Amino acid sequence: MDKAYFYQTAIGRVLISEDGEGITGLSLFRNHGTVTDDEQLAKDIVICETELIKNAADQLIQYLEGRRKEFDVSLNPKGTPFQRKVWEALRAIPYGQTRSYKQIAVAIGNEKASRAVGMANHNNPIICMIPCHRVIGANGALVGFGAGLDIKELLLNLEKH
Repeated sequence: MDKAYFYQTAIGRVLISEDGEGITGLSLFRNHGTVTDDEQLAKDIVICETELIKNAADQLIQYLEGRRKEFDVSLNPKGTPFQRKVWEALRAIPYGQTRSYKQIAVAIGNEKASRAVGMANHNNPIICMIPCHRVIGANGALVGFGAGLDIKELLLNLEKH
């Protein structure tokens, strides 16, 4: 069973989880005026702070403060082989740069997989550390970010400076 811990950050309340091998999740909780019981959402996880989780939280906070450009914590995202391939391609996007869904599809060797890349991006379990926010529409538009386009814009602006 994964272990996880909640942290308050500059982008809101996050839940960071790990499985003993690496970070498996970094999720942002945004209530948007509704009552959400975060602990209920994490009912299959043991809530405790481990050294790995604390290290990941420290790195996330440093990133959000503009003091870190790369994460060196071990990651172990759960997904299909295709999703994992896409997520590895996302991790190769340099800090402060963006790519289109088509560019990621080309990078993984399947130029016609733009929509599938979009779905893998949408299912990214470790936001920020797997930088799905760096993927934009072909026309440069900010599209498709599960944590909200305002957070995507905030993260991209953070990386511009």
